Amino acid sequence: MNTLRIVLAAASALAFVPALAQNAPPVASARATVETVSADGANLGVRTRGGEERTIHLNSKTRFILVVPATLADVKPGAFIGVAALPGEGGELKAMEVHIFPEAMRGTGEGFRPFDLAPGSSMTNGNISARVDATSGPKLTVSYKGGEQTIVVDPKTPIVGFEPGAANDLKPGAAIIARGARQDDGSIDAAAVLVGKDGLVPPM
Repeated sequence: MNTLRIVLAAASALAFVPALAQNAPPVASARATVETVSADGANLGVRTRGGEERTIHLNSKTRFILVVPATLADVKPGAFIGVAALPGEGGELKAMEVHIFPEAMRGTGEGFRPFDLAPGSSMTNGNISARVDATSGPKLTVSYKGGEQTIVVDPKTPIVGFEPGAANDLKPGAAIIARGARQDDGSIDAAAVLVGKDGLVPPM
């Protein structure tokens, strides 16, 4: 259970807490590929998906999460999930990705809010209260405190899960998402880092 608590803390720090304290540095995210790891393991040289070079600083409080493959069969009623999505037809949302939380992380970031994966994108974290299958892909009802969203999941939508990670998962070529306080030079003091397992690119 201790490793699951670590994953929970990391996920909360990474993607599901909208801001730090009022006087703290602004929070930033870097979706990137690791190019270099310093000899002491405290700094990563990365290249973002937009082609920018960035430095990610790690410390003893940085938490690590492995992003692992999952399947559409894992997206079933009762599962607690997060979905990045774009507006669809008739008030529905069209999923860009789905990530499935371990049971110990149920409730993490629950709700519906804007997200930064693409212009106009949103994040919905909630419980799958219904799933209706169709040839175009399943239609999910994702419920959270105060509301629900109807989300269409294309069969090609990336679907992933989470496992506990470690600093030694950060190797050149690894795809990551780092989130933390942005410094004046553009570097990030990472509170948490998602790391794609075995070459997987975290889709969120």
